[in-house]
Amino acid sequence: MDFSTRLPRKLYRADQIRKLDQIAIEEFGISGFNLMHTAATVAFNTLLEKWPQTRYVQIFAGSGNNAGDGYIVAGLAHDQGIGVEVIQLSDPQKLQGDAKKAWQWAQQRQVEMAGFSNFNPQRQTEHANTVIVDALLGTGLDRAVAGDYKSAIEYINSTSSPVVAIDIPSGLSADTGQSFGTTVIADLTITFIAMKQGMLTNEGRDFVGEIIYHDLDVPKEVFQADSAPLPSATRIDINYISHNLRPRARSSHKGTHGHVLIMGGDYSYGGAVIMAAEAAQRSGAGLVSVITRSTHRSAMLARRPEIMVVGTEDESPQLDSVLSKASVIVIGPGLGRSMWGRELLQQALSTQMANKTPLVIDADALHLLAGKNHQGQTSAGSNIKRDNWILTPHPGEAAALLNCSIAEIQADRFLAVRNLNKTWGGVCLLKGSGSLICADQQQSLFLSSEGNAGMASGGMGDVLSGLVASLVAQGLSLEQSLCSAVCIHGEAADLSMEANGQRGMVATDLFPYIRQLVNPVF
Repeated sequence: MDFSTRLPRKLYRADQIRKLDQIAIEEFGISGFNLMHTAATVAFNTLLEKWPQTRYVQIFAGSGNNAGDGYIVAGLAHDQGIGVEVIQLSDPQKLQGDAKKAWQWAQQRQVEMAGFSNFNPQRQTEHANTVIVDALLGTGLDRAVAGDYKSAIEYINSTSSPVVAIDIPSGLSADTGQSFGTTVIADLTITFIAMKQGMLTNEGRDFVGEIIYHDLDVPKEVFQADSAPLPSATRIDINYISHNLRPRARSSHKGTHGHVLIMGGDYSYGGAVIMAAEAAQRSGAGLVSVITRSTHRSAMLARRPEIMVVGTEDESPQLDSVLSKASVIVIGPGLGRSMWGRELLQQALSTQMANKTPLVIDADALHLLAGKNHQGQTSAGSNIKRDNWILTPHPGEAAALLNCSIAEIQADRFLAVRNLNKTWGGVCLLKGSGSLICADQQQSLFLSSEGNAGMASGGMGDVLSGLVASLVAQGLSLEQSLCSAVCIHGEAADLSMEANGQRGMVATDLFPYIRQLVNPVF
């Protein structure tokens, strides 16, 4: 998305952002009320820039500093001669600190206010060009929304008016991106001080709409203070990883750029390995081989004659030779879970142990790997944990690897990807909206802001696995390869979406864009 390029790369949890806010106030002498006033001014000005015909603003205010922002927005709208109404979900007499000052500031301007119990939903229909402002709950929420707050959110979501969320849509976890049951669906979210990690992953992107970030003019020294928290994750995109894709040396040849081996494609699943193999070719691998069912050979060579195909039924003596020549092995696309797939996985693991060949493990190979661990054949704390591999699960596969439910994975995707790395080693990806990567023993986290819902179709993961392996074969580190591949993959899908829309996008639509993206102009 275009707007994401303007967002910070450093991502934080809610408690970390509160700490930054505290440092700005206590160590740098910045008035909390002034920060609130600046935030409200930014929100109001952005609202008018986005919807310049606004004639009425309806603000839903809760009980904390988020409500304070809302009260000041109300006062600013009143000063501009725009009709405004604040619907209060909390007794304003119980407000404290800067939020109470904001309410008093709005009172002095005679802003119209009413308790939610006296709110008449029909009044909204009396005003043309209405914009609704969500100033209900902010980042401190940690439980399901209930009572009047739930009713207010349901009303906000039922209207046809544009909705602006201040700092974060109410009902959304700033840390995990999980919805707490009922969440405001915003058209625009204006967020402050630092970027909340949960807004860019999981369900977050369903609710935030367009995101506008403003640092409230907080000095950079606040973030560099000794007491300042380190970012919890780093946002990555195509611009972030472009330095990994330097032009080739003019003297290079096919052997310079590695040999990718794809293993998989059981009966009925031959398309998975051919997509992975073509992705490896289109992203620059020097040589690509496939080990698959012999019956798939003719179809694969008809599709991509550049691929070297070895059939398991009639060329089994060649398997060891092909395995030994690979710069990197992809195991999983279309592998299935039969004995045939189990044997191929064991061959890949044995080759890795013998030759230290990097592995990219995807799809059914992840389930088979999890089965090895859970059945006690090997222990996740012993030889099954390896540094020289990349695991690329979606939430279901991650749940199998961690022996838990998908709901537990999605409840905290950041924790889940860290647990994948801790349990299995290597470099781990957790796919999904806002894909997460845990890269090293320090558990550095990366979040990709590339991609769109058009990618929810079969074969996308196969293309990604081939792309990852190709970059490994060309000499990038495992971390660089995975981060780069995820961003290229997502950006390719975004370019495909711009050309032809989301619905109907298929994995092979990405190939022209992948080739374009792995050849950046410097």
